[in-house]
Amino acid sequence: MNESPFKGKTGLRRIWNAFRYSLSGLRAAYACEDAFRQESMLAALLVPLALYLPVGGMGRALMIFSVLLVLIVELINSAVEATVDRISLENHHLAKRAKDIGSAAVLFSLINVAAVWACVLWG
Repeated sequence: MNESPFKGKTGLRRIWNAFRYSLSGLRAAYACEDAFRQESMLAALLVPLALYLPVGGMGRALMIFSVLLVLIVELINSAVEATVDRISLENHHLAKRAKDIGSAAVLFSLINVAAVWACVLWG
């Protein structure tokens, strides 16, 4: 069986490696993905705003989670796009479909932010 050589790590070494890989992924997304940078700036504004606004704890948690969900979905979308581009740069209907579906997921996460914030603030 051809497993990844990184799968053999266990315990604290595995946790430390996973943390380092995660930071590397965040740096790569921020450096290479315009949308992730823009959404990070949005999060940098909205998360402190959610902490400042006079809303209950559950509302505040929902507001912050909805913003973080955008970043999570964007990271996954960026990973899908990078994988598709790694396989081939030629125009193919399945590559377009994969990228469009990822983009739609990001759109829905952004709509979710607007809906959650509206419900918490004016619901």
